[in-house]
Amino acid sequence: MTARNPFKTALAERRPQIGLWLSMADPYQAEAAATCGYDWLLIDGEHAPNDLRSTLAALQAVNAYPAHPVVRVVEGSQALIKQMLDIGAKTLLVPMVDTASQARAIAAATRYPPQGVRGVGSATGRSSLWSSRSDYLNEANDEVCLLLQAETATALQNLEAICAVDGVHGIFIGPADLAASMGHRGNPGHPEVQAAIAGAMKTIIASGKAAGTLTSDPALAQGYLDLGCTFVAVGVDVLLFVNAARRLRGQFAGAGAAPAASGPSAAY
Repeated sequence: MTARNPFKTALAERRPQIGLWLSMADPYQAEAAATCGYDWLLIDGEHAPNDLRSTLAALQAVNAYPAHPVVRVVEGSQALIKQMLDIGAKTLLVPMVDTASQARAIAAATRYPPQGVRGVGSATGRSSLWSSRSDYLNEANDEVCLLLQAETATALQNLEAICAVDGVHGIFIGPADLAASMGHRGNPGHPEVQAAIAGAMKTIIASGKAAGTLTSDPALAQGYLDLGCTFVAVGVDVLLFVNAARRLRGQFAGAGAAPAASGPSAAY
């Protein structure tokens, strides 16, 4: 395992990695988060207003810190994956993967030929440090860490086959979308959903791949870690901010109009 992706090495060695979700889409805030001691930071391009340039800015902002950036793309197209890898993302999280055939196509997009179909253009990119890394083309395939999101009932039915795909290093269970697909939209803490998540995690771990998820409920997060989950995000930056801001406002007169701060969530 390459030392140039310490997160991938940690997953392979089954060392728990505690993460924080970055949804504010701001590099200044991303750098601040990088000082907080988390093992990984999720730069969200699916449900946060990030694009290629703002993702690049976030990668640059956290580069000097130990926290490893994981980039969640909005979808798993070959072109978008190529762009994210060229700007220096080494670990990708791809949402809404339901089948092994989808997983194979996404894995191929992260690899140079002959193992994959990634276009070769790193000479002008941040990924190769603008050609100062003479070993990049030979090492790139091994450096990439690919995480896929299984977040529907269909994905769970196909989970063993998805886990078996070469080039996939971890599976992330998306609790909010999974709950919706199971008929419990907005209630990922429902016992049926939680049972499905626990079962899925056991399947992932038994396959030899890393299992991960997101929850702001500390008890649930610890439970997932106890099951053998390797990468668990335990909070979302924007929710940490607004909940703290609402609590602070609530300590002073005239706060009746402010929404109450929400408690821990099984999803966020």
